[in-house]
Amino acid sequence: MRFKSFALNLFLLLITTVLPAACFGQSSLPTPIPRLGSIPPLNSDDRDNEQRAKLERDLAKKVNHDRQAQLQRDTDNLLKLANELKQYVDKSNENTLSLDVVKKAEEIEKLAHSVREKMKAN
Repeated sequence: MRFKSFALNLFLLLITTVLPAACFGQSSLPTPIPRLGSIPPLNSDDRDNEQRAKLERDLAKKVNHDRQAQLQRDTDNLLKLANELKQYVDKSNENTLSLDVVKKAEEIEKLAHSVREKMKAN
C-alpha cells in the first residue's frame, strides 16, 4: 500500500511540475516586447500601401476643401439672388408680376437644390 501511495504521489508531482514545463516551454518568463530598433523595416508593399493611403487621405481633404469652397460661393450667390428677388418684388405691385421675378425665383430654387445636394454628399 505504501508503495502505491508513493507511486501515486510521485506521478502527481511529475504531472504538476514536469508536464506543464514541457508543454509551455522551459522558461516561464514572458516573451520580450520588440524594441523600436528591432522592428523589421517595411517592405515595398507596405510602403506602397502607406503611400497610397496617404494619397487617398490627401485627395479626400482636397475634395472636401473644394466642396466647401463651392458651397461658400453658391450660398453667397443665393444671398445675392435673394436680395435681387426682394428688389424686384418691392418694385412690383399687386396687379403686376414681372417675368424677371419668376425667372429669379426659379434660379434661386435650382441653386438652393444644388447646395442641398452638395451638403448631403458629406
